[in-house]
Amino acid sequence: MDTQLFGNSDIRVTPVGLGTWAIGGWMWGGTDEGQSIDTIHAAIDKGIGLIDTAPVYGFGRSEEIVGKALAGGRRDKVALATKVALNWNADHDKVWREATASRIEKEVEDSLRRLQTETIDIYQVHWPDPVTPMEETARAMENLFKAGKIRAIGVSNFSPAQMDEFRKTVPLHSLQPPYNLFEREIEDEILPYCREHGIATITYGGLCRGMLTGKMREDTQFSGDDLRKNDPKFQGERYRQYLDAVAELDRFARERYGKNVLALALRWLIDQPQVTTSLWGARRPEQLDPVSEVEGWSLDPQAFKEIDDILSRCIKDPVGPEFMAPPSREGND
Repeated sequence: MDTQLFGNSDIRVTPVGLGTWAIGGWMWGGTDEGQSIDTIHAAIDKGIGLIDTAPVYGFGRSEEIVGKALAGGRRDKVALATKVALNWNADHDKVWREATASRIEKEVEDSLRRLQTETIDIYQVHWPDPVTPMEETARAMENLFKAGKIRAIGVSNFSPAQMDEFRKTVPLHSLQPPYNLFEREIEDEILPYCREHGIATITYGGLCRGMLTGKMREDTQFSGDDLRKNDPKFQGERYRQYLDAVAELDRFARERYGKNVLALALRWLIDQPQVTTSLWGARRPEQLDPVSEVEGWSLDPQAFKEIDDILSRCIKDPVGPEFMAPPSREGND
């Protein structure tokens, strides 16, 4: 898989990265360590050169699995990205934002240990913390950068105004926002901002929590702590609208390109000029089989227009990913 420079850093990444939220198990119905390690190995074997994780993904579990998978000679084959500044209680039933300097200083050491690495390539503030001064957060990240513990400073889920405030203190290398065919709010202001300031993007949710795999049905059931039980896209009449859109997109992809909707959704992301890397979440090696289906073709302007027409025609009550935002830390300290 081709590589490109990661924004204004010296890190090289591939256009598709592996997202490991589901591998951590939390809000995805548990995890299987052996299967997860096999999935990470399969991603590397297929040429995927970026792996993204976070402490909160399984409360350290995802990072531990990634660390085990990269041990033994695979670490130098990938750019390794993780995050910081979420906290949780002992029962793991409350998560909140906490981007204090002390929290960042503690978390980076925990992440380095779990990941079995001396340096994190891309370190990202997971969510903006409205309680902590932005300068304090940015300065803590800058200290890690100067110490060589991280190679690039990133943020996730930040607005242009929040990135402006962050950049008053320290240069910013990257942003990780949600982005897929169904969730495109960042097109209005965020992507233009990143383009203007040379900020790389790692987009997450490329398959919209499985909606764009083409495997969801009206009677699909979600059990346990599966976050889709609380996702408004998967509820009632709105769910049927999204399923109709998936069906039409799948027909379009097959008739025009001989591909399925999953390949179309990822090719659409890769062909966005301001997307540096699009994350693909997988829990089993076979879920990575379609990687080869996104190579060797691209979408032209007419295809983009027809895709937009399908979305406009099918989805009358669109909704974004706002339900995933964690609360601030007020009342949780």
